[in-house]
Amino acid sequence: MAGMTVVVVGAGVAGLACARALAGAGVPVRVLERGRVPGGRLASKRFDGRPADIGAAYLTVDDERFAAVVRRWHAAGLAREWTDTMLAFPGGPPAEPRTGPVRWAAPGGLRSLAEDLAQGLDVRLGHTVARVGPGPVVDGEPADAVVLAMPGPQAARLLEPGGPVAGAAAAQTWHPVLSAVLRYPARDWAPFAGAFVNDHPVLATVCDDGDRRGDGAPVLVAHTTGAVAAAHLTDPAAAGPLIEDAVRDLLGLGAPAQLVHVHRWTYAQPDPGDGGHLLDDTLVGLAGDAFGRPRVQTAWLSGHTLGGELARRLAAG
Repeated sequence: MAGMTVVVVGAGVAGLACARALAGAGVPVRVLERGRVPGGRLASKRFDGRPADIGAAYLTVDDERFAAVVRRWHAAGLAREWTDTMLAFPGGPPAEPRTGPVRWAAPGGLRSLAEDLAQGLDVRLGHTVARVGPGPVVDGEPADAVVLAMPGPQAARLLEPGGPVAGAAAAQTWHPVLSAVLRYPARDWAPFAGAFVNDHPVLATVCDDGDRRGDGAPVLVAHTTGAVAAAHLTDPAAAGPLIEDAVRDLLGLGAPAQLVHVHRWTYAQPDPGDGGHLLDDTLVGLAGDAFGRPRVQTAWLSGHTLGGELARRLAAG
């Protein structure tokens, strides 16, 4: 495979898993990421030195291939079993506990898991790709194959229309979300790990980030409904008071938050799909969590299996 180069656009979980599968098969691979850090929606932001998860809330595992990765993270101290019980609010209090799969969290923030996946790979941060053309060609430079590991609407803007990957990318439906980090003077709420908030006008989930991280910090992270996010995409910070008030009413809080930070995710939640990934005859591929239930595991499996298929096709000539 001497001289081959695969370009992966996007250093989220899917892109990094794809790149690792290719590198493990001996295929030279380069990852281009427009952001300053890897991770995509496996995102954490530091406030006074402490990370808070502002993207995915946790990991769940039911596939042995991904379980092997999570076990390695656990052994390295990067991941911890968090909880199997979440509260369910039927639009507001009172809540009922619901037991389900074990949710995994990361003491150093979920982005630390993406940073681990990126170790040893050629990841170029701050690199914006403008166009992927037939050949394939990335911004005028030829490549042996290209993988777009990103939400479909973003991938469709990079591709020439008419091809199978462009069509599949454009057909994906995604919904926005705002995530709000709320830091309080003290833990002024009854103990809980996380909560699903059903049929609420503002909130979709609320997680105790101190419980999730294991340090007991008085920090909550709330995710909004798609409707609230869509109404505040141009000015997400303006939704801060609305989210804070909704969390206060839901949990019966007294003191106001000392810090409210709102992050906008224009493409946060895809409608569930299938197929695992897409790879056309020109070796342009598409991967991500839209190829299944929208979970971190889905994104990893999508990239991992696409990387394996691509390595086999390249080896076959």
